[in-house]
Amino acid sequence: MRLALVSALIAGLWPGAARAEWVRMDAAGITGALTDMLIVYDTGPTQRFYASGRTFYDDARPSWGYWRAEAGQYCSQWPPASAWACYDLYGDETGAVRFVGSAGDEYTGRLVVE
Repeated sequence: MRLALVSALIAGLWPGAARAEWVRMDAAGITGALTDMLIVYDTGPTQRFYASGRTFYDDARPSWGYWRAEAGQYCSQWPPASAWACYDLYGDETGAVRFVGSAGDEYTGRLVVE
């Protein structure tokens, strides 16, 4: 059921997504796609996004941080740092997502429905 909801959300928010192109999400799309979801990154780690604004990144050094959608970007903060890093977030109809930073850094993964 959740997969159908996410697929419908993606198709509804991203015109032309059926062409399997990367489409940039707006703030509402970011919030809708990430809230209470898990991403498995192509490099192996996972990240869970909670409605509370907390996020958990699980790899060799697991860590808790914060996330939000702001000005059409995904933003995260990882204590003890106080600065927020923001990324454009793209998705396609298959559930793949790509975070792109201002320096050109990219992180790609797949939304997982549990």
